[in-house]
Amino acid sequence: MKGIKIVFWILWRIWFYILMAIPILIMLPFLLASIITESGYPYFFKMARIWAKFILFGMGFYYKIEREQKLEKHKSYMIVANHTSMTDIMLTLAIIKNPFVFVGKKELVKIPLFGFFYKRTCILVDRSSSKSKNEVFKRAQSRLNQGLSICIFPEGGVPDDESILLDEFKDGAFRLAIEHQIPIVPIVYADNKERFSYTFLSGSPGTMRGKIFSFIDTKGLTSENRKELRDQVRQLIYKGLLQFKKKDQKEIA
Repeated sequence: MKGIKIVFWILWRIWFYILMAIPILIMLPFLLASIITESGYPYFFKMARIWAKFILFGMGFYYKIEREQKLEKHKSYMIVANHTSMTDIMLTLAIIKNPFVFVGKKELVKIPLFGFFYKRTCILVDRSSSKSKNEVFKRAQSRLNQGLSICIFPEGGVPDDESILLDEFKDGAFRLAIEHQIPIVPIVYADNKERFSYTFLSGSPGTMRGKIFSFIDTKGLTSENRKELRDQVRQLIYKGLLQFKKKDQKEIA
């Protein structure tokens, strides 16, 4: 039985990368045309949302999102969420209609096809380089000035220890939100680690639950409020994760 599960996991993981490639190949001419200029990004974003939903449904993932507040059209936001899986990228694209740009780690550039577009449309950060971090802020500011939103996973990456419910947050997202006086959109993903973690022999099709909390206003805040804001958002997401866990425990009981 265990051998059958291992074969399933291997084939299922391979299928994930096939699903990543199929819509890219189908839409390739349009994707290439949309990244020639920065003004074409909203069109690229629409295709990215199709790509994300194609992968989620192709993997047998069905998302169920509770929303306390909806994003307004033509308004910039700072989107932040807990980070436990590569599918966090797809799910965020699927549930947020406002065009936004990811700030993400440069390692994902190595993924064939996906990496090509990831490098040219996302803001990449080398967390070991202070120069890279400064460049991130410049590029993010440029995108915000274009009326786009920014999405950052403030944990700075997926924790190596999967027993960690929520890692400590970095300051970057909150510094940018304060500098541009834009609302923060806190999101909690409850099941992405269980559905598709970075542990190779793990995961399964099923529901992906999430919650978009009421937005946190940054008007009037200054850089002195950055850490307080960071801790406020982290606590909100942490409590959201605990609430999902309590709900699961009640259903089991």
